[in-house]
Amino acid sequence: MALMKTPGVYVVEKTAFPNTVVEVATAVAAFIGYTEKAEKAGNDGQALVRKPWPIASMTEFEQYFGGPPQPCFTLKVVDDPTADPSPAIDMRGPRPQVSTFEHQGRTYRLTRAAGKAGHGYRMHAAMRHFFQNGGGPCYVVSVGVYGDAASAPEIDGRSLIDGIALLLKEQEPTLVVVPDAVSLPSADCAAVQAAMLMHCGGEMRNRFAILDVWGGDCSRQDPAGDCIDSFRNALGPNFLDFGAAYYPWVHTTLMQTSDFRYWMVENTAELAALIGDALQLDTRPVGDPQAEPQRQALADVAKAQVDPGTRRIERDESLLAMSTLYARVRDEALRQMNLMPPSAAMAGLYTAVDHARGVWAAPANIAMAGVLAPAVAISGAEQEDLRAPLSGKSINAIRSFTGEGVLVWGARTLDGNSLDWRDVNLRRTMIMLEESCKLATKAFVFEPNTVATWTTLQAMIARYLTGVWQHGGLMGATPEDAFSVQVGLGQTMTPDDVLEGVLRITVLVALRRPAEFIEITFQQQMQKS
Repeated sequence: MALMKTPGVYVVEKTAFPNTVVEVATAVAAFIGYTEKAEKAGNDGQALVRKPWPIASMTEFEQYFGGPPQPCFTLKVVDDPTADPSPAIDMRGPRPQVSTFEHQGRTYRLTRAAGKAGHGYRMHAAMRHFFQNGGGPCYVVSVGVYGDAASAPEIDGRSLIDGIALLLKEQEPTLVVVPDAVSLPSADCAAVQAAMLMHCGGEMRNRFAILDVWGGDCSRQDPAGDCIDSFRNALGPNFLDFGAAYYPWVHTTLMQTSDFRYWMVENTAELAALIGDALQLDTRPVGDPQAEPQRQALADVAKAQVDPGTRRIERDESLLAMSTLYARVRDEALRQMNLMPPSAAMAGLYTAVDHARGVWAAPANIAMAGVLAPAVAISGAEQEDLRAPLSGKSINAIRSFTGEGVLVWGARTLDGNSLDWRDVNLRRTMIMLEESCKLATKAFVFEPNTVATWTTLQAMIARYLTGVWQHGGLMGATPEDAFSVQVGLGQTMTPDDVLEGVLRITVLVALRRPAEFIEITFQQQMQKS
């Protein structure tokens, strides 16, 4: 207050209300991966590469980062139907997608190998699945752009790890998702996921990683090996409570029949020949009024890969009308295109649950939107090892239930042996409480380390926790049962702490834990009347 040296009227304002704790956002996902472009309108085209950028809708994503990649397939005839037509899975290389089917007595193999343009880029589809499942405002980090087969870069694990590091200066993100990681070789995928956990639990300690299982579209009895054991062995023991993993992958409805075109089959000339064989055009006479249009359409298809100018959508419709083989190829290609790892959808479900019920609610027993079925059917007995293995690395199951759809049937972190941080909602609730109180108390740095400051801080944090308890975020019949806040000399500090300028606050909270196991006991009683 100014010294009163001159006669007059002096106005003194006093603060009527104390400081408050502002709750931080809990479900702001950050996606790292490859996109078609990365530019703002009017700029030189590379302005957003390797730059975290906030968006709020799929429209904004496509405005800044473009559309989906064009997938590329190869169709071959399997000469020996009794042999296994699927190529051996090499965990040291990108994982291919293969479909084998029979048509008119012949066995065909449709392959979509990772590592080429359009084969491993999952960012666009992941964003669609995120918003379809309730996703909201999020961040996108484009680590590179894709193009045609000649110019597109291969998915690089080092680039994805560097993209994660770009989030160090961003305060808002609370979830980290890397959809393209599963398109890497197994070891590189594990390195990216370890970097995600290090970023969330070691460097920032204020965000949560959602991981996919490499090869999660296969069962645990697959000849290539147990994908769950491989995932657990490769991941390592660090910061497991800051991440969760989900298995299996899911069959979605993201891509519709209109999204597939015949020129997506790389060997269009061979495709045309195989369709011609199935239609038996060689045995039909020249000038046949039905065969000649078919021959002409197939000749145009054969030239489509060489001359993109010959591509026409009406030819695709003609193929569907005249060839059941082509319809089968399209269906198998769409099945591969719609096979998605679940991390992006889970980020959307986290967001939806946080907004509807609060971050303290377990993101489980909820249906996944846009999902037809899990890639692998899991029984209750098979889920036992996923939920509570000896290693402690719990994997949350995605299961299909009759009449209920596809449900997320688990809400555990990777640190399944920890009673403190076993549950996803416990870790994420604690992140919210810690960050909210941390940002609020920052205003008191360099304030006097006295009783007045201690009392203000205690009241501010207690008032905030009371609000959380009233909204159902903490256990206990009364606020005293739900939390306690201690600060002061003789409680949390010693005289030496005061001399060193250290102010210590101890907060105890009773967090909500999910009821995973419900037991109902029935017994008979004697007749009373």
